Amino acid sequence: MKRTTRLGIWTAAGLTVILLVLLSYQMSGDDSKQKKDSAEFPRKPITLIVPYAAGGGTDTTARALAKATENYLSQPIVVVNRTGGGGSVGLMEGANAKGDGYTVTFLPAELTTLPHLGLLPITYEKFKPIAQTNFDPSAITVRAEAPWQTVNEFLDFAKAHPSEVKMGNAGTGSIWHLAAVTLERETGVEFAHIPFEGAGPAVSALMDGFVDAVPVSPAEVKKYVDEGKLRILAINANERSAALPGVPTLEEQTGIHINFTGTWRGLAVPKDTPEDIAQLLAGAFIKGTEDKEFREYMQLGGLGLRVTDGEAFGQQLKESHDLFAGMIPELGLSRK
Repeated sequence: MKRTTRLGIWTAAGLTVILLVLLSYQMSGDDSKQKKDSAEFPRKPITLIVPYAAGGGTDTTARALAKATENYLSQPIVVVNRTGGGGSVGLMEGANAKGDGYTVTFLPAELTTLPHLGLLPITYEKFKPIAQTNFDPSAITVRAEAPWQTVNEFLDFAKAHPSEVKMGNAGTGSIWHLAAVTLERETGVEFAHIPFEGAGPAVSALMDGFVDAVPVSPAEVKKYVDEGKLRILAINANERSAALPGVPTLEEQTGIHINFTGTWRGLAVPKDTPEDIAQLLAGAFIKGTEDKEFREYMQLGGLGLRVTDGEAFGQQLKESHDLFAGMIPELGLSRK
């Protein structure tokens, strides 16, 4: 009986050793395969997910950047539009993609608002950020024939006439709605917020006289400013826009500094993407932002160029997420 027990113990011990050896071999093999995949990356086209429809600002910027970045990779970058849910469909697909580097997502600022609106079941933590590429401040814009020549005149009128100034936005809970609400809070005014299905329709409503002002990006109004149809009263940013250097900032005119000043875009891969592949992609896309044609596209479109690495972009994501975590429920906009 004792002999049988000893035999059983030795047999179990032997099996354990064999299993450990096999497991170690498998892990070693997986590690070798990962190193090989990383060394040969990329071996096929890379997909760049845009969570909005073709033709919009996010889409055209992504396509311009993809074209520039292909020069620094041995494979093409294929832009794929995944629309729906205000961006949530594309963001979910990008976050849940295989973490092999072949799927990159062009992140909009709405990644940090949609979860608090109850429209996205994930947060920025499902992604590994690799680079920020763009920042656009809020531009307080009115019609060219409006009676206000400066932002101080505009705000003074709004204070004297609470809820009379119609402020158009890109939809309830959108970045530009939140920009207008922040402006209200910091300046003590009260607007009548008029939501539209996107910034484009809001700008059209401004030109047609249905609203008095919009707080959208310079890129979304620059064409009409150049044509003399609209006038920007202030850029809500730390410094003047390179595309519109003659327009003073809000702080220059009022002395008021507002932390939340606009929207941004950047690039990310799924959370489990190997770090060396993420860094390779980051390097290529950052080089793409330095491309002459891409920079000309950004400047002509009035788009703000802000390039940071993955670590700095990750901090931007966290700060935005935390800001809206408090702001959106306070405004009663959360659908959770």
